[in-house]
Amino acid sequence: MTAEAVPGNPHTALRRERSALLAAGFTNGPAELVDFLIPLWAGIALGAQAWQVGLLIAAELLVSVVVRPMAGRLADSRERKSLAGIGAVIYGLSCCGYAVADSLPMAFAAAVLGGIGGALLWVCLRAIVSERLAVDSGVFARLMSVQETGSWVAFVAGLVLLSFTDLFAPVLAGCGAACLVGAVVLLASPSRPDTAPAPGGGSAALAPGAPDVSSRRIAARIRPMLITSATTAVAEAAVSILLLLHLQRGFGLGVIETAYVFLPGAIALAVLPPVLHKAVRRIGRRRAMAVASVFSAVFAVSLAWAPNPWAISALWILSGVAFAVLMPIEQSVIAEAEPTRVGAGIGIYTAVGLLSAAAGALAAGLLYEFSSWPAACLISGVLILSGAVLGPWAIRKLGVADVPAEESPVIPDR
Repeated sequence: MTAEAVPGNPHTALRRERSALLAAGFTNGPAELVDFLIPLWAGIALGAQAWQVGLLIAAELLVSVVVRPMAGRLADSRERKSLAGIGAVIYGLSCCGYAVADSLPMAFAAAVLGGIGGALLWVCLRAIVSERLAVDSGVFARLMSVQETGSWVAFVAGLVLLSFTDLFAPVLAGCGAACLVGAVVLLASPSRPDTAPAPGGGSAALAPGAPDVSSRRIAARIRPMLITSATTAVAEAAVSILLLLHLQRGFGLGVIETAYVFLPGAIALAVLPPVLHKAVRRIGRRRAMAVASVFSAVFAVSLAWAPNPWAISALWILSGVAFAVLMPIEQSVIAEAEPTRVGAGIGIYTAVGLLSAAAGALAAGLLYEFSSWPAACLISGVLILSGAVLGPWAIRKLGVADVPAEESPVIPDR
């Protein structure tokens, strides 16, 4: 029996993590770019009206919300790399579907595929990454770093291609091809061990003979972090949409100029998570969440007086710092709170996040339409600041460690 075949072998877990991170880099960039382009593509290429564009986006969101809890339960009882690989293939087909779509029904079919594929892919990828959480608390920080690296690389490459060709189809097809590469990486990775590690970190599988637990009971267990995440996600999504509207209508920026305003923050998100994780281990999760929430609130409020896009781009880095701290903590806490049902916990957590983002987008539109720009920024900032209280409270209620586990030495490849 080879070393990689031994159940629980650390080399196998490390290889699985590295494959998951590589696949995340190939798939997250296309996903973010597609989310950015589809509203523009639908209006320009298909002549869709605003309400039809809204329905198209809502269709993918709704399917993804419904599928994520089910994907999570599958991730706890089936081979995660296979599920994630299938998800990447389906999402790649969705991108290609958009590329060839010449009618709204075809676009809606692609949106449904995107919702299913994205749910399977991201729930299972996070579950794979959680498998080494008990021995390395920095796994989710690395995942975020890789995701954001893939995001800004895809944006630069995609927008440069779009500026030269003025065609959406090649960009969307390229996104689909990148997702298929991610699927190959996942399917070629080693299978997971048959046994689950001891509680205290993410599990590799649902322990044999473990009783089934309903999604409702799992949601009740992680409710404090769901409340915290949902509250801040509404405000953060609102700020992002408000900012897009303000750059477009207040400063008259086009698609490519708007994307470049966000680029410095995206690069910060790619670089900072592993670095800031060291600070989290030094000061503890509760204090780190409080500080990061203050940073994010300062960013939101400061937007009210930002004089130009250059200033907004610089301020966006503050938001990047906050996200680089908050998101890995939230995901780690969810995984530690449900160590034998990581997939189910992450599925519920990400579904709530999507619903909160949708609510934030709706609130942003109403705030921008019926309120002043400074008032909208102040309201969002106050809501984000509540995370400075809610985050530490959630960590205490869940009973997880305030100071993450020490990282184990990296195991060399054999």
